[in-house]
Amino acid sequence: MTTAIDPPITPERLSRLAALANDDGETRVNSRDWTGSITFEIQGEEHRLQVRSGVFTPMDADAAGLAGTHVVARGTAEHWAKVLLRVPPPGFTDVFGGAFLGMTVEPAHLSADLHLAVRRLVELLRHLVNGTDPAPQPDTARRPHGTLDAAVGRYIHLDIDGRDHRLYFEEAGSGIGLLCQHTAGADARQWRHLLEDERITSRFRVIAYDLPYHGRSLPPTGVAWWAEEYRLTRDHLMQIPIRLAEALGVERPVFIGSSVGGMLALDLARFHPDRFRSVISCEGALHLGPEGPEERNATGDDPAEHAAAMMSWMGATAPEALRQETRLHYAQGAPGVFAGDIAYFSGDHDLRGQAHLIDTARCPVHMLTGDYDFVTVPASERAAAAIPGVTLTLMPGLGHFPMSEDPERFAEYLMPVLDRAAACP
Repeated sequence: MTTAIDPPITPERLSRLAALANDDGETRVNSRDWTGSITFEIQGEEHRLQVRSGVFTPMDADAAGLAGTHVVARGTAEHWAKVLLRVPPPGFTDVFGGAFLGMTVEPAHLSADLHLAVRRLVELLRHLVNGTDPAPQPDTARRPHGTLDAAVGRYIHLDIDGRDHRLYFEEAGSGIGLLCQHTAGADARQWRHLLEDERITSRFRVIAYDLPYHGRSLPPTGVAWWAEEYRLTRDHLMQIPIRLAEALGVERPVFIGSSVGGMLALDLARFHPDRFRSVISCEGALHLGPEGPEERNATGDDPAEHAAAMMSWMGATAPEALRQETRLHYAQGAPGVFAGDIAYFSGDHDLRGQAHLIDTARCPVHMLTGDYDFVTVPASERAAAAIPGVTLTLMPGLGHFPMSEDPERFAEYLMPVLDRAAACP
């Protein structure tokens, strides 16, 4: 049961929040162009800060007609009690996640900078309520100067649908092939920790690739791709890991993917079971329509905007530096690519009514879903209930990007699955 915080906002705390925001680097960076106000509405009671070119102060009478962007985050006392817990539960890491569960944020669509500024203001308020240190927590791990990572990157040309695709991939390790597919609109950097994990690379040849149009992979040659709408389809997507494995001489690899990659894992098990030793579906489902996190957060064609939105779907205890890195990767996609990926994620991928046709005796299927990806959890559970012989593990504390937001915690759940994969004939 949630413990109520009474009262969560007082005039004195609101003044402290303004001062803290003005001294906070992340808030300053993202609110520097913001003039207007932010209102925290709790059970109908409003608490408002005005902002002028990124400088926050409690609202005064002179600001009543202040032009600009006026943001209102609204919820019940119970909603705000969850948001302001030291470790908020799934769905309440910020008000944008809470908007799936009864809270509202207006305007409905914010720029990436404003989205991040509001998220950080709520985070600072949480620190004030709990008496915790709001100072950023950078990644302190460093390796000696001149150290080379184990991963080696190369380009390979693949003929897919009669077109030449220059595909980028990185690999490390030896043994059983392990193909790694990134999420929508992102690239293989999400798997960089797996490529350096000797517990895995000592037994597996880990290969993480960028889809065409993503990361370092290019659109196809021989066609005016800029004059065509990018739209990912199931048949095209399935060919990529299959043709890549063929070209690299990898027989019956293990396939792992998250989100779009998690959907692909299930499609591969359904339509190409004999080509894979097993598949691992992270954040996967038989189908996710508009209720899915990626679809609901596709707020426009600006990659930075939906990257900001997807921060709501990461674990509350994941290291801050890795959550920010995940966002950074996500924000660097080209316009139109995320939306084109979603055409597969929420459209062409649809295994409803076909789950019983997935033969886990021919291709074992393992599902891993983070509980902070709270919209996907019930969809993963429905898939697991419908696929004979599947395994499903819910991962407490992890979200939509388990391999990049908290790789150490993810490894706790992944290693037993890889042990099973290694034991497959």
